[in-house]
Amino acid sequence: MAIVSLDALVRQKLRAWPNRPPGLDEGMWGGAWVKARPVVNDDIEYPYLKLPGTNRMRTVPDGLWMNFGGSERDPYVDIFVIEVCGSFPNLLDKRSRFSPSMHSLLAVCPLNWLLGEYATTDGTPRWKRTELLKAAPTEAITVPVRDIRVMYGLRPKDYEGFSTHQVPHAHEFFVPVSVLLGQDGWLQPEMRTFIARTSPQANFWAFNVAAE
Repeated sequence: MAIVSLDALVRQKLRAWPNRPPGLDEGMWGGAWVKARPVVNDDIEYPYLKLPGTNRMRTVPDGLWMNFGGSERDPYVDIFVIEVCGSFPNLLDKRSRFSPSMHSLLAVCPLNWLLGEYATTDGTPRWKRTELLKAAPTEAITVPVRDIRVMYGLRPKDYEGFSTHQVPHAHEFFVPVSVLLGQDGWLQPEMRTFIARTSPQANFWAFNVAAE
């Protein structure tokens, strides 16, 4: 019997998550959200992250949501990422990929993915949902990443140790991996409330007043 990795178990759960990260409604983080990972169809290439000038060293998160903004001539994307870490060294590696110095991170959107359906219940091509392109693309597009939020799922021992002895960066959020594997998944009210805190609006007074 094949052993299923922790990452694979979480990715299986994330496939049921919606195109907009749960908890981030229009008032908290507006824009054109499109779910980019985990992979649903192995026949096409899905978006990934990379540094300028490289065609290797791709970052392929377990979960990736992209919020497109700007214009066709001056586009950008904000990203919400979920990464599962099976060990402490794995956490250190994944944290390094999203460190605050990585301001030149790029999101690559393959052509077949852009032309694909937005959702199983919505046949609109994804490129239209980005609200950036005026016509169907004929090649992949690469968009600079403006803002990053990362939620890490950790094993109990690593979660306890990190929460006790470490200080997260402002863009980092941590949960026990059991929360991601829970039966209710993204429908958990606590999960939606926690993800709402990743909104840039959470840094402003009005967000906290509205939450009371």
